[in-house]
Amino acid sequence: MCRTAQLYGVAGDGEVNGVVEGFLAIGVVIAVGYLVGRLGVLGPSATQVLSRAAFFVASPALLFVTLSRADVAAVLSGDLVVTAVTSSLACLLYVPVGLLRRRPPGEVTIGAMASGYVNAGNLGLPVVTYVFGDATVVAPVLLFQLAVLTPVFTTVLDVQSERATGARPPLLRTLTAPARNPLALATAAGLVVSATGIVVPGPVLAPVELLADFAVPGMLLAFGISLHAAALPGRQRDLRPSLAAVVLLKNLLHPLLALLLGLWLGMAGERLLAVVVCAALPTAQNVFGYAVRFDQGVSLARDSALATTVLSLPMMFVVVALLG
Repeated sequence: MCRTAQLYGVAGDGEVNGVVEGFLAIGVVIAVGYLVGRLGVLGPSATQVLSRAAFFVASPALLFVTLSRADVAAVLSGDLVVTAVTSSLACLLYVPVGLLRRRPPGEVTIGAMASGYVNAGNLGLPVVTYVFGDATVVAPVLLFQLAVLTPVFTTVLDVQSERATGARPPLLRTLTAPARNPLALATAAGLVVSATGIVVPGPVLAPVELLADFAVPGMLLAFGISLHAAALPGRQRDLRPSLAAVVLLKNLLHPLLALLLGLWLGMAGERLLAVVVCAALPTAQNVFGYAVRFDQGVSLARDSALATTVLSLPMMFVVVALLG
């Protein structure tokens, strides 16, 4: 596993609660990004440059490394069903909110993604390791998001960003958008390697792992830099209803849906707790990175990631206390 996954896959020495440790790690890197932005060390285009580097270079590398080593058969279970159904529902339930408010299509897509795309990597891994002593609990979430949600949403955003500039891409270009999407291509390549058992030579894999290490900190730094001189979540009046909808869906409805579906499927004990804890994770910072990359719904993505992260900590403590 690449160093990023190794770093966040360890819960610590028991002195610090793993849930708090995960939030603390994210907070420190974001704070560093904020300081960098405040000092102007990387210039006025730092957010865009870091986000694009993470999108085009580091994130595809991370997707490939993660999926190429995933035991696809092991995660194709009831846990994956709960993840797929509840994440998809949380995303889809936001769409009517955006449409009824006549928000731009790109912002609606970002709002939908923020409502169901959880921070399974740099926060989910330490949380589940602490709670269950097994980082693979979050594997179904990672697999579904990396293999399905990421390619779908980034492809839609790619098409919408072109149309936002006034361009009308031909039908063939629209249909072949996934073939030009670096995240979709990396996902496909990783799954092929995993399914076929191909062993990637060490000298080939080493630079890919090195690039993958930049994905999470790159996005977190970009997120922190964007917070400099930015309004607090909810300060923009026109975004308040959209942000409220994302928070309601992500922090409350998503874990509730996971609980109900898990019970309906006969889950109990740690297995039920696992799917609910994963659903209670906040919006991933990746959503902000994609918003910046495609210049769609950037303010909503930033506010959603920050607000849901703050609110998810007490929510996960409640889930663990009730179901643990």
